[in-house]
Amino acid sequence: MIVLKLGGSVITEKDRPETLDGAALERVADVIAATRERAADGAAGNLGDEGLVIVHGAGSFGHHHANAHGVTTTDGTHDPTAIHDIHGSMKTLNTFVMSRLLERAVPVVPVHPLSMAHCNADGDLELPTGQLETLLADGFVPVLHGDLVAHAGEGTTVVGGDRLVARIATDLEADRIGLCSTVPGVLDESDAVIDEIDAYDDVADVLGDSDATDVTGGMAGKVRTLLELEGEASIFGADDLEAFLTGAQPGTTIR
Repeated sequence: MIVLKLGGSVITEKDRPETLDGAALERVADVIAATRERAADGAAGNLGDEGLVIVHGAGSFGHHHANAHGVTTTDGTHDPTAIHDIHGSMKTLNTFVMSRLLERAVPVVPVHPLSMAHCNADGDLELPTGQLETLLADGFVPVLHGDLVAHAGEGTTVVGGDRLVARIATDLEADRIGLCSTVPGVLDESDAVIDEIDAYDDVADVLGDSDATDVTGGMAGKVRTLLELEGEASIFGADDLEAFLTGAQPGTTIR
């Protein structure tokens, strides 16, 4: 089973509030659909047999509203208007993603974290995955997204797509984990791709904050989260999405 994260900056214009990158989303949807079709026909790749869970980021939709309302992964809100603004924008983006995939006969179904997950007072994420297992077993492709979740004592806080990926991959024992980004991997001081990372301290100096509004930690947050996994994960650019889905390990491998 594959867990694939589509970065918010891949499918939206992240520095422009609520602006979809329609052309990029179309290309991503084309690759996913074509890869599934070839796999089903017995060609390269085994995506059709393993099953696929997609998680997409917030990009210029959720991050913009979360920043405006001062909501982060730790600082929550009890304001219903803020909740509707943030969650509503993510449902809008999710609808865009779903529609492009449905147009290409990918059997996607939406799964909204606000309706199924929560954090306890210590910030530990509880994410039941039985729903995902059931959908996968019946041939569906669940599509989750960065969202708000109920958080004891905080009202609601942000849960980033990377954290969802890590939890889903662990609970469902994913065979492969990939994060599709706007860069071809984690870059060093010379903008060359770092092939492998197995300790955060080795790359701490080159991991800065995201260039655009991001309340979930940017590339540094991704690396930290993936290093906590038992298995390997790949961070790669959109041009390498097909390669990842067909079994290659492009970009940076996080061990």
